Amino acid sequence: MKIAYARVSTGEQLLDYQIEALKRAGCTYIYTDKLDGARAHRPGLEKALRALKAGDTLVVWRLDRLARSLRHLLDLVEVITERGASLHSLSESIETDSAAGRLMLHILAALAEFERGLISERTRAALACARQKGKRLGRRPALSSCQIQAATRAHEQGRTVDELAAELGVARSTLYRSLHHAGHSSPH
Repeated sequence: MKIAYARVSTGEQLLDYQIEALKRAGCTYIYTDKLDGARAHRPGLEKALRALKAGDTLVVWRLDRLARSLRHLLDLVEVITERGASLHSLSESIETDSAAGRLMLHILAALAEFERGLISERTRAALACARQKGKRLGRRPALSSCQIQAATRAHEQGRTVDELAAELGVARSTLYRSLHHAGHSSPH
């Protein structure tokens, strides 16, 4: 049996073109989601995967409608394979029930892993270069040193952390950390 899954990212987008293509491909059941693919919980996809039995095929219009990343795609293919089913992507013409389809999927996975490695190397090199130039990395501090000094003095004079945090527009935990790093040992 051919079971289909279709997804769009927002409620304003339409599933029509995907559903028509999936119907033309002979899909019996079509499960859908209208939400961002980065979400881990996708009810339509979960129902489609539960419906798969040995010998069935999960059909998608494009692979990016199914998985949020190549790693996620490979994990889903593993789940599908464990159920004795296969995956067919209409746009990419990939079918995991054929040797060529499995090869193509593994080539894509290898390229994705290579790309992640290159990105990681470039990021490490850029960070090292920035450190050598003396650049400060990370988020900008929420409070300036002048604000921290003033908050320290005000706290020593009896103002509460809650009052000061509200006045400075920061969370209590941010002010606690700032007071601690400034050498004010007990902000309570």
